[in-house]
Amino acid sequence: MIITIDGPAGSGKSTIARRLSEKLGFEYLRTGLMYRAVALAGLRQNVNWDAPEELVRIAKTISLKMDGPRIFLDGEEVSTEVETLRVTEVTRYSAGNPEIRELLTKMQREYARSKNCITEGRDQGTVAFPDAECKIYLDATPQERARRRFEQKKALGEPADYNEILAGIERRDFEDSTRPIAPLKPAPDAVRILSDGLTVEEVVEKIIETVEKHSRTNPG
Repeated sequence: MIITIDGPAGSGKSTIARRLSEKLGFEYLRTGLMYRAVALAGLRQNVNWDAPEELVRIAKTISLKMDGPRIFLDGEEVSTEVETLRVTEVTRYSAGNPEIRELLTKMQREYARSKNCITEGRDQGTVAFPDAECKIYLDATPQERARRRFEQKKALGEPADYNEILAGIERRDFEDSTRPIAPLKPAPDAVRILSDGLTVEEVVEKIIETVEKHSRTNPG
């Protein structure tokens, strides 16, 4: 079975997907790391961001390996580095490139082939796995997502400005939902879960209920 979890930035997809994989014993694929790793490779090779074909060339020559929440670029684990601000700022160049999306989508499908897999990102239920048995669209209001990010940064002792975080989330939402290639949107048959006011465990249980309901109605 393939379970897709899509949703906007800051909706808790990674946390929920990882916890769900632990409870169900499924493989976990965090696809956003792949686009971040391509962007990191571009930074390391001083790519010209205004020349999309250069980043495509890099994407075709690097080696990416996924291991649950970890990612390896040419054999080096870069799970932490791809989350840095400098990578975040340029990931749109890989995420919005149709040739790179096609290349990475093929890799995602190969990874999940013949597995019980939870795969999360922005287009998993609509593009990567349109025939997935169970599709979840995890959402939260921009204000709630900004609050979570704000609290996370405070807990880490990092400088945080709520209004700046909220503005960044709203900007990211607009970019993700209006890009011409694989825009962020719920699949027609996705179950939408609004996580405002819910704990991680409560969201996970809602998804498990959905999975069990699917299993009862589709026993084959």
